Amino acid sequence: MTGGAEKGTTIKEMPADLRPRERLLSAGPQALSNAELLAILIRTGTRTETAIDVACRLLSRPEGLQYLAGASLEELQKEKGIGLAKAAELKAALELGRRLAAFTLSRTVIKNPWDVAGLLMDEMRYLDRENFRTVSLNTKNQVIGIDNVSVGSLNSSPAHPREVFKDPIRRSAAAIILAHNHPSGDPTPSQEDIQVTRRLVEAGQILGIEVLDHLIIGDGRFISFKERNLL
Repeated sequence: MTGGAEKGTTIKEMPADLRPRERLLSAGPQALSNAELLAILIRTGTRTETAIDVACRLLSRPEGLQYLAGASLEELQKEKGIGLAKAAELKAALELGRRLAAFTLSRTVIKNPWDVAGLLMDEMRYLDRENFRTVSLNTKNQVIGIDNVSVGSLNSSPAHPREVFKDPIRRSAAAIILAHNHPSGDPTPSQEDIQVTRRLVEAGQILGIEVLDHLIIGDGRFISFKERNLL
């Protein structure tokens, strides 16, 4: 994230060009980090932490923003520096973001692997651990949801069929596309990647949800299992 202050320093005591709200006004929201955007919503910190410190602590979990999206009001209130009012405001902001994303996704039709890569590349290419995701599609190949299945280590992300198909089943998906990243930047599939994919294809056949493809995201490049005839 950009700039910061020592523990106990308030945001008002920070240089103006480092304060999140002032940076948003001068550079626009797209220039701010996740922590800075979250700090604007949190507004105030604690006696020992600025709002940015609180935001960084919340985002330090492996799930990152996914934790905030999935956490209940009760869970958020247990976080130091987050009371009922702040928890409610965070959940409201995240729900608005979810509804906007759902509206945008509902207009996206997947025609080829590049369409999927266009949805996922910008974020997944920079992740420092393997993340496994599913892209759920309806019968018209329109995207109805993108779900995070698991977060693993530097070179492995568990993908159990039960977890992979949980959200697609909930969404009544007709088909899914699998995706995970390689933090090394090299999207070349491992033998384990191939074996896991074949197991998930078989599970999808049993459940009636077709696995159309599996993309491995590298740094600015990707590999499609369908194009490589690996499905």
